[in-house]
Amino acid sequence: MHHNGPSIDIGTYAVELRQLRYFVKIVEESSLGSAARALDVAPSALSRQVSNLESELSTRLLQRTKAGTTPTDAGIAFYRQAQLALRHVDHAAQAARQARLSGHASVGMPPSTSAVLALPFVLAMRERYPDIRLRVVEALSGALAASLNSRQLDLAIQFENPGSHSWSLTPLLNERLFVMARPDLPGWEKIKHHKRVRLAQLTSLPLILPSGSHGLRSVVNAVFARLGVEPKVAAEVDGLAVLMDAVASGLGATIQPGAATVRLHKDTVHRIEISDPGAQRRNLLASLSDDELAPAALAARVVLTDVAKLLVLAKRWPGATLPA
Repeated sequence: MHHNGPSIDIGTYAVELRQLRYFVKIVEESSLGSAARALDVAPSALSRQVSNLESELSTRLLQRTKAGTTPTDAGIAFYRQAQLALRHVDHAAQAARQARLSGHASVGMPPSTSAVLALPFVLAMRERYPDIRLRVVEALSGALAASLNSRQLDLAIQFENPGSHSWSLTPLLNERLFVMARPDLPGWEKIKHHKRVRLAQLTSLPLILPSGSHGLRSVVNAVFARLGVEPKVAAEVDGLAVLMDAVASGLGATIQPGAATVRLHKDTVHRIEISDPGAQRRNLLASLSDDELAPAALAARVVLTDVAKLLVLAKRWPGATLPA
């Protein structure tokens, strides 16, 4: 008999685990059709597996009656042993899962990203890998890049490809940019009913932006440059919390990804999506090369990617979309 999956020996016979699970389900349901539906398997495929099993054992295990499908005497004996074998396999799988992964993993996130991602990521790591000691660092992307290069971090969110061949880079998500301000900021009334605006409509607004060394400022400058206009910069602030406090106080508007408003009290600051091409920010998950990452850090990378995807799909990350 040709085997297509994991198998175990029952006596001197090699039997696939799949066949055992199929057979036990048929006996439990007393119907091949019901078992097929419960297993999400075509009845013909289920019947074929039972025939193969009976051929392997050279004995009839099931018989069809008016009451349904019932085991023969040999089938009853085999059913008891199959249940025991499957229980042993399940216990072995549980033991493998309980041999918990441990170690250390360090992850860096810029402030706007951590506002949405940090807590769900920490909770997911605690649930999946409670023995991994996790360190989360919130800092500007440039500082995170330096920490990654100096091996002080295993993983870090970056917004542009640094061109470093020593990093492993995975596209995580894309964020649309928004203009944000208090609803009573002078000039806001002209656009407050718009669902989307273009940067050309914002040239009169006083803007509070990060300084030129910040990745987001580079994106904003590039879009303004394509329009041939200069932004009206009222102040430069490189800390997200202070910047958003200034916006919430009515000192000016800002251009940020939607995540920047997550920690603010609802309705303190209004946001409108910017529709210009290029008014978006790529989030890349950068890490040390795979051969430099410990198992704990590799696990953290998988969990971080999964959590980010779930947040986007659940629409809990304003303006974010998954990469194509």
